[in-house]
Amino acid sequence: MGQSLPKPGLRPFLPADVPLLAEIFRASIEEMTGEDYSEAQREAWASKADDESFAKRLSEALTLVATMDGSPLGFIALKDNTHIDFFFVHPAVAGQGVGTMLYEAIEKLATARAATRLTADVSDTALGFFQKRGFQPQRRNTVTIGDEWLANTTMDKPIGPAKNGTVAS
Repeated sequence: MGQSLPKPGLRPFLPADVPLLAEIFRASIEEMTGEDYSEAQREAWASKADDESFAKRLSEALTLVATMDGSPLGFIALKDNTHIDFFFVHPAVAGQGVGTMLYEAIEKLATARAATRLTADVSDTALGFFQKRGFQPQRRNTVTIGDEWLANTTMDKPIGPAKNGTVAS
């Protein structure tokens, strides 16, 4: 019989995670968004990891970190129990279920905290991921970072108990 691969784990964000999460953020943008954003746009976006607000946003949100053998693989941050503020996985584990695990955990936590809706400002690269999970586009946005502009889409999804007692999804 073949050996099963170890499964990633989840844990809360720790302040000491900031440098590694910044690296995941940069690598994800640089390596996974090339079909949707220019090099200059990707460089501007990735530079946000060097901004002091990066660590502050992670610490002020409910941030979960996916790990394998103690090393971070990805992270997701939920702001105000309703808005996915950050959601990135390392390119080496993209498509291996890490993002799904992170998303499902944050949706369960938001539901447990009585949220009835999740929102996210989604990159063009991540649209399909969110659509597969029931998110609907609400509006297109333009974000300016330095001299560059980037487009994204605000999406939302109803969650939590529905009026008939079933869970909305």
